[in-house]
Amino acid sequence: MTLEEGVAEIVADADKLLVFASETNLPAGFDEVETVVVSSEDGDVSLPLDFDRFEDRVRYGVEGALENGLVEEGDEIVCVDGVFGSEPDTFSRFKVTESVRSGLYSLFTESKAEPSVIRDVVELSIELGKKGQKGKPIGALFVVGDAGNVMEKSRELSYNPFEKSHVHVGDPIVNVMLKEFSRLDGAFVISDSGKIVSAYRYLEADGEGIDIPRGLGTRHMAAASVTRDTNAVSVVLSESDRMVRVFRSGELILELDPEEY
Repeated sequence: MTLEEGVAEIVADADKLLVFASETNLPAGFDEVETVVVSSEDGDVSLPLDFDRFEDRVRYGVEGALENGLVEEGDEIVCVDGVFGSEPDTFSRFKVTESVRSGLYSLFTESKAEPSVIRDVVELSIELGKKGQKGKPIGALFVVGDAGNVMEKSRELSYNPFEKSHVHVGDPIVNVMLKEFSRLDGAFVISDSGKIVSAYRYLEADGEGIDIPRGLGTRHMAAASVTRDTNAVSVVLSESDRMVRVFRSGELILELDPEEY
């Protein structure tokens, strides 16, 4: 099959084409379909960061295109990755349904914290979920953004080792410190810019009106509650099932299995 024949088969009857690249010099045939560019620079949908996995770029890009009216539910779309004037590296095709609203897009667009900070905390949680502490599973809770309000709605359980520091999440050395402190009780509070504000915080937000999946414990309830009462995002690593869960506005919006990363 020639490239032209392959392209014709890919885009047959498609309503929209989502291109995940900074350049859109498409092979012949792709230009016959209305194109939405998803890119970190000057895209119709702007990526807040360079997701490593094509699947994550698709999730963010499709939800962003849907939220901005660039695609509609029921559209048959083709997502193409790695288009730089030659054959695309990767593509997927599916129909847009309500299920594409994974929460990944709103996690970044409706949060006060910088996108890279949220990414760094999620990646740290995934790494902890994979390795645990000395081979044993651990739980951890990170509250990201709106740190002033979060501090007002929590109290210290122990001495705050970050009280006079100016360290930020994402730094490899700081991440080692966070992994070590995560074995103790309490939440980490992280500012919009990624500064570690505090460790060992007890979140005092109550669970009234919070509905979380059955089987999730007090750590998850606290994580959901504080995001209902502030503009923070909570990232929770579960000790029992090692899943990473992200809460915003009092709701569970994202679940990640560290073993899949």
